[in-house]
Amino acid sequence: MRPRSSRKPSDQSGSFQFQLAPFRRGLGLHRNGATDQRRFLLLAAMTVSSHLRFTHAVTERFLRYVVIDTQSDPASVTCPSTEKQKDLGRLLASELREMGLSDAHLDEHGYVYATIPANTDKRVPVICFCSHMDTSPDCTGANVKPQIVRNYRGGDIVLPADPTQIIRAAEHPALADQIGNDIVTTDGTTLLGADNKAGIAAIMDATLFMLRNPQIKHGAIKILFTPDEEIGRGVDKVDLKKLGADFAYTIDGETAGNIEDETFCADGVTITIEGVSTHPGFAKGKMEHSIKIAAAIVERLPKTTCSPETTEGRQGFLHPVGISGALETTALELIVRDFTEIGLKEKEALLEDIVKEVMRDFPRSTYRMEIRQQYRNMKQVVDRHPEIIDNAVEAIRRSGLTPTKTAIRGGTDGSRLSFMGLPCPNIFAGEHAFHSRLEWVSVQDMEKAAQTIVHLAMVWEERA
Repeated sequence: MRPRSSRKPSDQSGSFQFQLAPFRRGLGLHRNGATDQRRFLLLAAMTVSSHLRFTHAVTERFLRYVVIDTQSDPASVTCPSTEKQKDLGRLLASELREMGLSDAHLDEHGYVYATIPANTDKRVPVICFCSHMDTSPDCTGANVKPQIVRNYRGGDIVLPADPTQIIRAAEHPALADQIGNDIVTTDGTTLLGADNKAGIAAIMDATLFMLRNPQIKHGAIKILFTPDEEIGRGVDKVDLKKLGADFAYTIDGETAGNIEDETFCADGVTITIEGVSTHPGFAKGKMEHSIKIAAAIVERLPKTTCSPETTEGRQGFLHPVGISGALETTALELIVRDFTEIGLKEKEALLEDIVKEVMRDFPRSTYRMEIRQQYRNMKQVVDRHPEIIDNAVEAIRRSGLTPTKTAIRGGTDGSRLSFMGLPCPNIFAGEHAFHSRLEWVSVQDMEKAAQTIVHLAMVWEERA
């Protein structure tokens, strides 16, 4: 892929070299060739990177964002699915303009776009940092009341408004890595919204830091905040031409240090059952109840395998997510997940075998099975561009963390963006126990996410 230009006038180049001339002498480099020149620039840039002194307002931003209810609605046909998502979008666009990004705006579909201009004379691929504004429909996001557990010393965390809601250390092993850190939770009555407002806060924090520190050299950087990711429609209306990026990263991962280059392949399935209706007082030998047929299908789904409750790692599953209907017609909704398309098709074949087996007991009823592609494993695309992961690994390392490549048991906006022509792996934001009242995030992990974004912008510039 030919990178877009992210050049600026070269009047800064001489100043940059003059300021770093002592590094040239200290490294034993001389003005005797292009090779030494490139080596000098790389080592000098790494020296600047290692001497960065970060200041953060990521916690204040995060606390400001999570109290805005941005829950999406899968039943809605609009984009965004809920107008309240634009409340956060307007705030983010305004804050970006206040930072000096004059093109920052919220469009009619609920997307926020902005550009950090390049400050280097190199030709650097244009990268994008992306997070989603909506929160999950699985748990209420209205009236979020965040709490901060300062200097966490270990043990369980009892949430104050509902003492039955307990973040148990035994069930959340990631807490063992947070001793001495500050943990943000809810009061126990709502989700927190760290998924994905922790990512938004990290991007905003990193943006301001880069703008205030022009010695940090980078190419043009695009910022994208999306609606409706939680309902699988996060990039339905994104304008990739307007965005103008070559590569992207979602900041929507869990454990600090993680870089995720692989997702599930995902399909949605609707099974529509047409039963036989008659008056219940005269139904013997005649009625075939579509709701009972749907219930029988759910009952026969695998229980010890191929179910979210019994799978982990690279195992996929079948998962019913909704039943709606009446006596005559019922729709059964399921999602199918696997890391390979072959595994996906095998599970869909298993599902249809189960349906056919159940339908044999209801000879006058019929069914229709519709399969919809939702997203595919981003690894198919990301692996064609190894520099995306290599640069992220280096940035995480410079942030003082141990980089860990992992696979996501789920999907991100990056899954679909990758297949739309914008390769897009996922970087940690520090969010844990998402979609639940037990959701939590570490202040220090959000700060590390912001630092990783800054280092990543620098690494792309250094290696251009």
